Amino acid sequence: FLIRSEEHGVPQARHRVIVAGVRKDLAARIRGRGLAVEPLITIMGDKNSDKANVAGVLANIESRYSGLSRRQDRESGWDSVIDQQIRAVRSSLESSELQVNDRERVLKVLKQVEGEVRDRSTNWNPRETLGSYPNELMTWYGQSPLGRPLNHESRSHMASDLGRYLFAACYATAFGSSPKASDFPRPLWPDHANWQSGKFADRFRVQIASEPSTTVTSHISKDGHYFIHPDPSQCRSLTVREAARLQTFPDDYVFLGNRTQQYVQVGNAVPPYLAHKIAQSVYRVWAHQQSG
Repeated sequence: FLIRSEEHGVPQARHRVIVAGVRKDLAARIRGRGLAVEPLITIMGDKNSDKANVAGVLANIESRYSGLSRRQDRESGWDSVIDQQIRAVRSSLESSELQVNDRERVLKVLKQVEGEVRDRSTNWNPRETLGSYPNELMTWYGQSPLGRPLNHESRSHMASDLGRYLFAACYATAFGSSPKASDFPRPLWPDHANWQSGKFADRFRVQIASEPSTTVTSHISKDGHYFIHPDPSQCRSLTVREAARLQTFPDDYVFLGNRTQQYVQVGNAVPPYLAHKIAQSVYRVWAHQQSG
C-alpha cells in the first residue's frame, strides 16, 4: 500500500510503500473466522480528519537566530547583517518583474519582519502562527527531560543566502506557497549556471506554516535550502529538533554525533508516529490469529 503520512496524523507529506505479509496457514485460520488478514487495509481506512501542520508542531519551540558563516559571535553580528539583507531584499523587489500587487504583498510582510527584528533586542516573540496540533500528537511528543528542546541549534548560513531565505519566507507568508526560481528578483539569484534551466525551480523551498511539510530527507544534512523556516523573522533553515518534530520523534529522543550525522538520522527514519500506527494495525491481525 502507498501510505500518505499526512493522512495519518504526521505533519509531513511523506509517501511510502509499506509491505506486510501473513503466513498462508495463519491467513486461512483468520479468514475462517470471517476476519480480514490485510492489516494495512485498516490503516488506509483510518485517516485523521484533524491534520497536523508545520506551524502547529513548531509553535512551542524556542525561536532561534540564524547562524552566520565565518563569524564567532552570532548575536553581535546578526542584527547588522539581517538589516543589510532587509535593505537588499527591498531594493531587489522594487526593481523586480513581479506584478505590482504581488510586490506590495511581499513588501508588506518584509516591513512587518523589519519591525520584529528591531524589537528583538528587548522583547522578541515569534509571529502568531496558523498552527494546528492534535491532542494525540501532543501526547506523543511528550517533553524533553531537560525542559527545553534538545538538538535545537541553528546552522550557519552565508549572508547572501540569508537574503534569499528572507525573501522566500516573506513570499510564502504573503502567498501561502514557496517561490519558484522564476519568482526571485534578479539581484537575489545565486551564482549557479543552471539557475534558469528549470531543473532546480525549488532550489530554495519554504515549509508552509499552514500545511504539512514536504518530505524530510537526509539531504537536509547537505544544506538547508529545501527546509527554510516559515517565520521570516528567524531567517534560517530548520534545526535538527524541528526536523525531528516533522518526523514525529518524541522530544525525549536525543540525536548523537555531529550535526550532519544528526540530520541524516532524522531524514532516513520512518516517522515513529506512523510506525506506531502501522504496528497497531499489524497487532490486530496477530491478535486475531492468537485468539481461539
